[in-house]
Amino acid sequence: MKFLDEAKVYIRSGDGGAGAVSFRREKFVEFGGPDGGDGGRGGDVWVEAVNGLNTLIDFRYQQHFKAATGTHGMGRNRTGANGASVTLKVPVGTQIFEEDNETLIVDLVTEGQRFKLAAGGNGGFGNAHFKSATNQAPNWANPGLEGDEKTIWLRLKLIADAGLVGLPNAGKSTFLATCTRARPKIANYPFTTLHPNLGVATIDGSEFILADIPGLIEGAHDGIGLGDRFLGHVERTRVLLHLVSAQEEDVAKAYRTVKHELEAYGGGITDKPEIVALSQIDLLDEDELKKKTKALAKASGQTPFQISAVANVGMTGTLRALRDIIVEAKNSGSDD
Repeated sequence: MKFLDEAKVYIRSGDGGAGAVSFRREKFVEFGGPDGGDGGRGGDVWVEAVNGLNTLIDFRYQQHFKAATGTHGMGRNRTGANGASVTLKVPVGTQIFEEDNETLIVDLVTEGQRFKLAAGGNGGFGNAHFKSATNQAPNWANPGLEGDEKTIWLRLKLIADAGLVGLPNAGKSTFLATCTRARPKIANYPFTTLHPNLGVATIDGSEFILADIPGLIEGAHDGIGLGDRFLGHVERTRVLLHLVSAQEEDVAKAYRTVKHELEAYGGGITDKPEIVALSQIDLLDEDELKKKTKALAKASGQTPFQISAVANVGMTGTLRALRDIIVEAKNSGSDD
């Protein structure tokens, strides 16, 4: 399945049905009077967050959603049926924006959350509605009101507890594949990961969701490489795991490069708790490992974990540290 995290969609709610002009015609009833019924309401357009989706790819193939028109009223005081509504089913974490792509309409963060995007038009009154003592045979009725139409943007920000960040080839996908059942593409060249991947990690009986996003390079906030367009998917996480590859000549510079891109992006990402890990340590000898660990500790201001996903070294401690921060954030009621 292809990954799509932004889509432009046209929606239109249904018009209301027209009221009817009708008079009772019955044998031996000389003054039947008006009996035109009201029109039905037009259908609404709803959006609903559902489980089991993690991409907006469906909206690449269908961009127009129109609710049904209400049925017109009929004689014998018959009211028209309401038009059928339509529902856009989106992944949990989808934000709906106005056509300017800046004005937020609704943020769907829980499964089953629904929101009415456009209300259907009211049905028109039939002529029976206008009968009075002074006007006992009105020969007019109201047309139904028109529905609303608008263009909206859907933007997906995946719901995950922890986010993996780092330069390309820092070992993020290998980390995800080792501790979850996710199977991201892993290869020895930059930008192997082209879209975010999710996996469920388990440690000591606790589960949490990990998000692996494409690697950042210097100038990503200006669109260099894959840019920073996928960083929105770690905005909702409670903690970041910053992986720095032991293969880097200058691990401090590699750390600062990614940190600068996170700061340039904004969105409160740099305010999140961060765990730093030196990855792929199975490629270093003891002296080189000490030297690079010391340099990374100085740059990050914390003692980095030493891990190798391939050799399964240091993984348990790192996952426990992530879990502890996630549990603490959940207990404190934080929904970042």
